[in-house]
Amino acid sequence: MTQTLTLRRPDDWHLHLRDGAMLQAVLPETARHFARAIIMPNLVPPVVTRADATAYRGRIMAALPADMRFEPLMTLYLTEDTDPADLAAAAESGLVKAVKLYPAGATTNSASGVKDFDKVRPVLEKMAEIGLPLCVHGEVTDADIDIFDREAVFIDRVLDPIRRANPALKVVMEHITTKDGVEYARAGGDTLGATITTHHLIINRNHMLVGGIKPHYYCLPVAKREVHRLALRDAATSGDATFFLGTDSAPHIDPLKENACGCAGCFSATNTLSCLAEVFEQDGALDKLEAFTSLNGPAFYGLPENEDTIILTKGDPVTYPAKIDTDDGPVTVFDPGFALHWQVQA
Repeated sequence: MTQTLTLRRPDDWHLHLRDGAMLQAVLPETARHFARAIIMPNLVPPVVTRADATAYRGRIMAALPADMRFEPLMTLYLTEDTDPADLAAAAESGLVKAVKLYPAGATTNSASGVKDFDKVRPVLEKMAEIGLPLCVHGEVTDADIDIFDREAVFIDRVLDPIRRANPALKVVMEHITTKDGVEYARAGGDTLGATITTHHLIINRNHMLVGGIKPHYYCLPVAKREVHRLALRDAATSGDATFFLGTDSAPHIDPLKENACGCAGCFSATNTLSCLAEVFEQDGALDKLEAFTSLNGPAFYGLPENEDTIILTKGDPVTYPAKIDTDDGPVTVFDPGFALHWQVQA
C-alpha cells in the first residue's frame, strides 16, 4: 500500500554549489526539492565582500533552469580583513543572510580563514548588533589535536569564548558530528542553532574505513564513532527547534575524490529527502521530519516558512543515478547503503 507524507517545502541550511560547470550541473539537484539554501562562500577566490556575493548570486540565478524556482541565501566568508561596514550594508540590503567562519585550513578552500580570532572581534560585535548569524565550521586545526577530537576542542577553545564575549550573537554550529556538539547546542538557548547533515545521520567512521577506504564517505568534519551518530539521530528526530537540516552537500569530481589525497565531501543533494524519510521512519519519527527539514531553520534565521508543500510517497525501492555528469567530470551521489522507499512525488 502506498503511503504519503506532506511537508512544507524544505530548505537546506548548508550547501555547496561551487561555480562554473559544477554549478550548472548540481544546482538543479537541489532546486528540484528545496526552496532555499544557505550558500557556502568558499570559492577560489572566496566570497568576502558584498560585491562578491552579488556577483556569485547572479551566476547562480543564471544557472537555474527556467522551469525551477530557488532562492540562494548568500553568505560572506569571514577573514581577518573583513570590513564591518561592508558586511552591514550587505545584510541591510537583504543580500547576505549569514557570515561563515572557517578556521584556517579546516576544510576545502579554507586557507583564507581566521587564524587570530582577536582580529575579527569588531566584525562579530557588528553582527551581534544587527542580528546577522555566524555560521561556524567547528573544528580546530592544531596539528597536535586528533582529527576525531577537533570538534569538541573547538567548542571549548573557540566557540564558547566567542559566545561569552558576544552573548547576543546568533551562531549556527554547522554539520555537528559529536555527542559533545549535540549537548552544547541543546544547552545554548535561543541564540544557538545546529545543522546536521544527511550523511552524518547514516554513516560512522567504520563505513569509511572498514573493508578498504571508501573515498565517497570521506568528509570534513570526518564521521565519528557510532555513539556520536546515534546522538545526532536522537537530536534530528527529536523535534527540538535547535536542530535543522544542513546537508553540506559538497560535490567533487570523482578523480579528485578517488586519489592519493582525496577531497573531503559527500554529494547528497539528489537523494537527501529519500534518505531522511527512511531515517526518520526507522526511528519512528516521521511526524518530526517537517520540523527538521522545513520549520526549525526558518525560525532560527527569522525567515518565513515556505508556503508551498511537497509530497513524499512510499512504495517500491526508488533508484537514483549513481553519478551526476558535469562538463568537468562525474560526481558520485551519496550511497546510504540501504534501500530507499520514499521519494518526492514529481
